[in-house]
Amino acid sequence: MSSVHAPSRLSPDTLARLAKTGPRYTSYPTADRLHEGFGPAQWADALAARAGGEPLSLYVHIPFCDSVCYYCACNKVVTRHHERAARYLDALSREMAMQAALLGRRTAVAQLHFGGGTPTFLSDAELGRLMDDLRRHFDIQAGAEISIEVDPRTIDAQRLLNLARMGFNRLSFGVQDFDPAVQQAVHRVQPYEAVRGLMQAARAVGFPSINVDLIHGLPRQTAASFARTIARVGELRPDRIALYAYAHLPARFKPQRRILAEELPDPATRLALLGSAIDRLMDQGYAYIGMDHFALPEDSLARARAEGRLHRNFQGYSTEPDRDLLALGVSAISQVGPVYSQNHKDLEAYYQAVEAGGFPVERGLACSQEDVWRRRLIMDIMCRGRLDLRAAGGGADPEQVFAAELPQLRRLQAMGLLQLADGCLSVTEQGWFFVRAIAMVFDAYLRASATAERYSRIA
Repeated sequence: MSSVHAPSRLSPDTLARLAKTGPRYTSYPTADRLHEGFGPAQWADALAARAGGEPLSLYVHIPFCDSVCYYCACNKVVTRHHERAARYLDALSREMAMQAALLGRRTAVAQLHFGGGTPTFLSDAELGRLMDDLRRHFDIQAGAEISIEVDPRTIDAQRLLNLARMGFNRLSFGVQDFDPAVQQAVHRVQPYEAVRGLMQAARAVGFPSINVDLIHGLPRQTAASFARTIARVGELRPDRIALYAYAHLPARFKPQRRILAEELPDPATRLALLGSAIDRLMDQGYAYIGMDHFALPEDSLARARAEGRLHRNFQGYSTEPDRDLLALGVSAISQVGPVYSQNHKDLEAYYQAVEAGGFPVERGLACSQEDVWRRRLIMDIMCRGRLDLRAAGGGADPEQVFAAELPQLRRLQAMGLLQLADGCLSVTEQGWFFVRAIAMVFDAYLRASATAERYSRIA
């Protein structure tokens, strides 16, 4: 297994050569391969076939936000009318009841995550109602990871205490950048002092795990300003950090049209921001987990990486093993065995389907045997940094089984990103920073079509 730790400096030449877009591989096939030929009936069959078995992961999507962040590419509904949440909670209750009925009442759940949008758009009473509904239909196990994404502008110390009392044990703070000029440019102003106070309050309440989300490549970011942000994050000492690359796609995401393209960092500055941030975070004692994730060495995510127990799902890297994921709410994507299903992205279409008594499925995919095989290959690379090519090919000669992939792998080997020896692929310490570039070699769909520009940047 390749080491959790990485070299203190990234190669500028490698950064420049791999400054391209690619899938994040939170699934394979990637979500853009789902199609509308798959509908509610196929999803009902998948749930019925799954009844019983291992514990689930649950995801609940809360789409509402008080205001729009210009960089955001999430499925969201911007509104000041908090009363709109009542109908949504009713729909969620109906949807989970339908799902649970096919799975078998009170299926065990080992992991629960609330994302958005802004989950803390909901009042404490509404969040409490939602948690009660989930516990009525599912058996949320003792020791389950129960996490929620938090907008620091929507909470205070009392709300943090209430979240802990509801059973949440992990918080993810959306920070993105602490520089006031950058915050103004993306319409998300939240002073450092306010976030610091909330994190101190969360520690006092006893939250065992706190994550901070950051974004590099935002408008008005400079090497100096982002270095200050990284330093301030280091002072807060979150258990985990996610450092995402901003993908500027204004043709697809309307809020991004409010970002001035001339204020975005140029490609050289973007690479400098990334390289410097990685250096500084590692100097602060964080272990590089993979992709854009960092964790303190004692955190469960770092331990899972070191012990080869890392997994990846639609929420990113996870400490849980490969579990089926049941996702509730508008636009949410589920995975049960070889089947993916995505709910309607339009809120009214979601309501109409659920209120009519049907699953709100808009599209999905039943994976082929090759899809399942390639998913295993890609997840081995993304999570463990190692792939036994001979075993993956059923003992056949890798030169034949992977004839299409080996020329690309040898080019990456020449760049120092991987090693090929004795029929095995091992990601190097340098290569771990570019692990999805290695995984992309095994993506049959990507190789067959010119679709890379729909994805976020590798570097």
